[in-house]
Amino acid sequence: MSGLLLNLDVSYNGETSFAGMRKESVGNSKHQRFKKKRRFLERKGFLHDKQIQCRQGQGPKQTLNRGPQPRKNRAKRNFKHNLSPLDCSVPKTIPSQSLPKWPLSKTNSASASTQFKTCSNSIQSKRCQDSIPTSSQTTTISATSQSLVAGPTRSLVLGGKAPFGNPLKYLAMDCEMVGTGPKGRHSELARCSIVSYNGDVVYDKYIMPTRPVTDFRTRWSGIRQQHLCSATPFMQAKREILRILAGKVVVGHAIHNDFKALCYSHPACLTRDTSRIPLLNKKAGFPEKEAASLKRLTKAIFNRDIQVGKKGHSSVEDAKATMELYKVVEVEWERTLASKSGH
Repeated sequence: MSGLLLNLDVSYNGETSFAGMRKESVGNSKHQRFKKKRRFLERKGFLHDKQIQCRQGQGPKQTLNRGPQPRKNRAKRNFKHNLSPLDCSVPKTIPSQSLPKWPLSKTNSASASTQFKTCSNSIQSKRCQDSIPTSSQTTTISATSQSLVAGPTRSLVLGGKAPFGNPLKYLAMDCEMVGTGPKGRHSELARCSIVSYNGDVVYDKYIMPTRPVTDFRTRWSGIRQQHLCSATPFMQAKREILRILAGKVVVGHAIHNDFKALCYSHPACLTRDTSRIPLLNKKAGFPEKEAASLKRLTKAIFNRDIQVGKKGHSSVEDAKATMELYKVVEVEWERTLASKSGH
């Protein structure tokens, strides 16, 4: 009986037996949770490297515990980008007749490798010969490029530049004026038309002068009172026109008068005035220093009548005729300007 009482009074770490038993049960539950987590990590493969190191006797690596890291995917190797066009053109299969029979013995392995190299070199040389154009192909390519360069649109060929710039940057402009002030002495803008290199209308509007109109000059301008009832205000039209002309080569006949009506000065290097070029007079048969009118030049060169009838001039018709006259002497004119500027 005394022995039984002694066992009940035995303490566990300075505590009563029941407290020690309770602490031991808590420790067992922690151990069970630890084992459960370890089994989970082993199933997921996070402890695979550590187990291999422990089996080899190296011990785990002394690294910071940053938790489980994702596996790095192996980089896909693509040798196609590293190959030259010649290598890519080699067929994937080689005729079986030219390959040695496998398996090879030690005696004929050297001869087989030499045979394989010779076969691959012959295939590559054949591909090189096929890729080199013949003399007839070279002649065809050169003739095609010359015809493209000499075309009317002067399109870009083989990455080169057009002889005298991009045709999209060429515009032809013509304006019609009315008279304001006493007896219509002052000229003000009443209509402006702009056409492209190919003759397409880019801008064509009637414009309201800043002062009251005293002379419509209908015989020459074609402007009537009804045209200005819903016309665009001058400052608004000027902003629209200058936005179109910015950075463009402007072609016109006596175009300084049009710029004056716009109260604008265009760069001289981007201005082509067909009334001040001796080449057109020479082709039309007029004296070189004569300031021929647009109507006479068009009749002499194209045998076409413009500015006819009692309705007056059409600024769209005049702008198209000006661009056509410019195209006649474009190459010679631009070469002359280039030689003068030293380019």
